[in-house]
Amino acid sequence: MEIDNGVVAMVDILSEDFDPTAVVAEPLPPVVTGDSNGDLIGKVAEDLKGRKREIVLGRNVHTTCLEVTEPDANDEFTGDKDAYMAGVLARYRKTLIERTKHHLGYPYNLDFDYGALSQLQHFSINNLGDPFIESNYGVHSRQFEVGVLDWFARLWEIEKNEYWGYITNCGTEGNLHGVLVGREVLPDGILYASRDTHYSIFKAARMYRMECVKVDTLMSGEIDCANFRAKLLANKDKPAIINVNIGTTVKGAVDDLDLVIKTLEECGFNHDRFYIHCDGALFGLMMPFVKLAPKVSFKKPIGSVSVSGHKFVGCPMPCGVQITRLEHINVLSNNVEYLASRDATIMGSRNGHAPIFLWYTLNRKGYKGFQKEVQKCLRNAHYLKDRLRDAGISAMLNELSSTVVFERPQDEEFVRRWQLACQGNIAHVVVMPSVNIDKLDDFLNELVEKRSTWYKDEKVQPPCIAADVGTQNCLCGKHK
Repeated sequence: MEIDNGVVAMVDILSEDFDPTAVVAEPLPPVVTGDSNGDLIGKVAEDLKGRKREIVLGRNVHTTCLEVTEPDANDEFTGDKDAYMAGVLARYRKTLIERTKHHLGYPYNLDFDYGALSQLQHFSINNLGDPFIESNYGVHSRQFEVGVLDWFARLWEIEKNEYWGYITNCGTEGNLHGVLVGREVLPDGILYASRDTHYSIFKAARMYRMECVKVDTLMSGEIDCANFRAKLLANKDKPAIINVNIGTTVKGAVDDLDLVIKTLEECGFNHDRFYIHCDGALFGLMMPFVKLAPKVSFKKPIGSVSVSGHKFVGCPMPCGVQITRLEHINVLSNNVEYLASRDATIMGSRNGHAPIFLWYTLNRKGYKGFQKEVQKCLRNAHYLKDRLRDAGISAMLNELSSTVVFERPQDEEFVRRWQLACQGNIAHVVVMPSVNIDKLDDFLNELVEKRSTWYKDEKVQPPCIAADVGTQNCLCGKHK
């Protein structure tokens, strides 16, 4: 419906050339340009030679958003609005199928089938309050939630009567909760986190107004415990709250939990003067199934562990699992009369569907199923790393990781097409259960073909990433 000079005119909702199955091409984000003073708009990062690299942001979604329009008076009879929305959704589904084919840079397992759970989509399932205390709201899934928590409690070796936890809305919420428990247990504690730590930990420090000390990392991305020791000794008068990474975001590095604990003890920190939160967003579920991998266990003096549910497990909505010691949770909890429950979570309302999806997958796969998927991911990650290096492309793979780090592609269109995560001169592919050899071959063949055009002129050379991955992994002109 259009209004022109007060006259209402009917227009067709669907244009004649509308194709509900067409794939919507995603335009590149605009190149970052300078303002009137020549200064860069947005943030910049420096490359190895000190030159500024623009951080390219994605396009403003307002340019492609789907407007919400009011139904016309006769839509109920003609069905035009329903037909329009069906067409939009069909086209969107086609886009999702296409983008899933080129999904490599983010740690999400896209290989799942939850058709059996479609019968539950008509219910508003909300797990507000404490998972272990039934509230007055009866449309919940606590029985599934606690079953999932018990499974992870067995995985991380803590008895049912000794832990507390809940299904979070995302991995960041698990980190926010873990740091918050640490702060409440040790109110004057200093938060320590390596420089390769996920940004949510530093967000937590800002939110809670905590003193935060960044610790240096090794070339692998693992925390540098020599630097950690020095910073602990400089603050011996205050307790320590430590974030330990079970797989860093960019390099997939696993911090040595045992060495972190040993460093704390050698610096004179008794177990009641430190709190360790383990951020296992991706690898927290993979490590238990990797031979000789360091064990994350509550038999060690740790305070909490979090893991994402939409990453290795594979879930259609963001979610996560957070587990801490029951003795700690009382410092956070408050009874809420109108819920007839207790509040100890970050969020109030929580997605009651997520625990059911997790419960369904855990039952289908079990420990043995996850072990097979972990082995497959590690094999395929080594395959990708070897193929990259055979093609003369700098690449690194940490021993316990399925995250392959390599030189950043020169073309942002290629980066966007394959949905790669980049930082400075490096990019990475996270090999998930949904990433098979065929997909990796398609990526590799296209990358090799593109590089032949990017670097056909000798004046333009692949970036040196020795500072990121070590000289032994860099195949630039200087280190080849």
